Amino acid sequence: MLLQAGITTNLFSQTDSIAVTAAIGNHPRILLLEHEEENIRNTIAADPVWQRMHEAILSECDKIVAEPPVERIKIGRRLLDKSREALRRLFFLSYGYRMTQQKKYLDRAEKEMLAIAAFSDWNPSHFLDVAEMTMAVSIGYDWLYQELPAGSKAVIKAAIIEKGLSPSLDPKNNSWLRAEHNWNQVCNAGMTYGAMAVYEDAPALCRSIINRAIKTIVKPMQEYAPDGAYPEGYGYWGYGTSFNVLFLHAVKKCFGSDFGLSNSPGFLRTASFLENMTGPTGKPFNFSDAGEGGSGLQPAMFWFAAALHDPSVLWVERGRLLENNFSAFMNDRLLPGIMLWNNGIKINSITAPKELIWVGRGRTPVALMRTSWTDTSAIFVGMKGGSASVNHAHMDIGSFVMDAQGVRWAMDFGAQDYESLESKGLQIFGRTQDAQRWTVFRYINQVHNTLTVNDRQQLVKGYAPITGHSSDPSFLNATADLSEIYKGTLVKALRGVAIVGKKYVVVRDEMETAAAPVTIRWTMLTPAEAKITNDHTITLTQKGRTLLLDVTASGKVVMKTWSTTPPHGYDAPNPGTVLVGFELTVPAHTKAFTAVRLIPGKSAGQMVVPSLNKWPAGK
Repeated sequence: MLLQAGITTNLFSQTDSIAVTAAIGNHPRILLLEHEEENIRNTIAADPVWQRMHEAILSECDKIVAEPPVERIKIGRRLLDKSREALRRLFFLSYGYRMTQQKKYLDRAEKEMLAIAAFSDWNPSHFLDVAEMTMAVSIGYDWLYQELPAGSKAVIKAAIIEKGLSPSLDPKNNSWLRAEHNWNQVCNAGMTYGAMAVYEDAPALCRSIINRAIKTIVKPMQEYAPDGAYPEGYGYWGYGTSFNVLFLHAVKKCFGSDFGLSNSPGFLRTASFLENMTGPTGKPFNFSDAGEGGSGLQPAMFWFAAALHDPSVLWVERGRLLENNFSAFMNDRLLPGIMLWNNGIKINSITAPKELIWVGRGRTPVALMRTSWTDTSAIFVGMKGGSASVNHAHMDIGSFVMDAQGVRWAMDFGAQDYESLESKGLQIFGRTQDAQRWTVFRYINQVHNTLTVNDRQQLVKGYAPITGHSSDPSFLNATADLSEIYKGTLVKALRGVAIVGKKYVVVRDEMETAAAPVTIRWTMLTPAEAKITNDHTITLTQKGRTLLLDVTASGKVVMKTWSTTPPHGYDAPNPGTVLVGFELTVPAHTKAFTAVRLIPGKSAGQMVVPSLNKWPAGK
């Protein structure tokens, strides 16, 4: 397989970033160079939080030592859970050995790598599996290179080339090179780590793979423009962006430059996107295929803080690090990265951000606003626009989430486990209007906090921009134009979300119907108990707290609740949730509006919600 190096020298006609004459250092050369452990030791000595993190990682290494190596057991079409566990184990164990020189970590990492090298393949038909497995073995091989026996190094090196790098040259395996989403970031990062690890043994092959990555990772990095909003949402930010950071840091460490990639428009600004996506409950705005839990650390955020020279982007991470229990973080396969990227920052020196609203344009525009960064009872609202045609998107255009009084009131189901659907024969990643994806209950607009017109699904090809916003603290707000999403039934559909006087939330919709009358359904998904209290209010209660949903409209509304029991056997159950809202019938060629106030605690009294064109904007 080493002969393949010769056929890759002319893969690209453009000027390569890594020249034939490029120098490459000795092992270790990936992420953490020789003697850089001392920087980590200084950080550990200077802050008890980093001391605890270091000790927690070593404690987890001790647990891994006792575990048998991973086996090649697929779940459906994926080997990905095994690749991820391999990456976790080898990143942890390699860190443990480099920081302590305890031979038990070296021996256990060697055992893991030899077991993985003996797999028949790393499942190239689902190339994320190959990418993460290659990264796993490459970190172990590089970081432990000087101590590994020659025979083991030969076996591991051959596996990296034959089961990692070479399959990426086959067009049937590398469509991710043209992808604009996380696959590109993860696969290019994995292949680059493999190429760096064995560079001296197959220089032409490895150089061309790294050059290929530098050229093609531009495509997903362009998706952060102009403001840093990540189109695939919170969960896949943690995947795609973290691997993008792993790529950038490794390339710069190895070659002294990231070739301008980190200066891609919007990329560094994405740290503010992620920070603002978490509400005071600790839960994220989990639109698209994202989980509702948000308790995990994001090690890559420390890389961003250092790059930006702005510790305030770490406010959410600070809160998590000041928790007493670090065990919840130990399943994060990238956790050792936090010790490489924290730049020696003292946790108690991190201060809260100053801005209470953040708006990001792009393929999935979002507006995120709150009344405070330090009050856990603060009001938080996140609203999104965009398109259901984006990778991993749902029909949730116009949807929002809301926290107040320390609980989440307006929620999002987020993702359903892919294998639970694919095992039933569903093709769940189509992006057309007739895709099977839109038969999945959790993915359609009827169960999101948005509008449904005549019980129809939102139009996949439509796009909703955020059209305005204001940072006026008495009326924090953002507006979006959803008209393309409902084209054919509505001539116009505008939505505005605001926090009024730091006391309650307003959601105002303004519609104009087309040539036929329509029934507009307004829904909000909630974990609270709901009671319709009169013809324009619903009272929600949870954990001893109350939220009043109060409606005014241009016509008569019918208050309703809907079950979240799904219609299909393949749908995930949704216990403890209910949809609340109302329906409004609007004649043809008619302008209409609805204004919903979401009032925590006692009633805030009457208020006429102004039309959207009178909302403050531009501040």
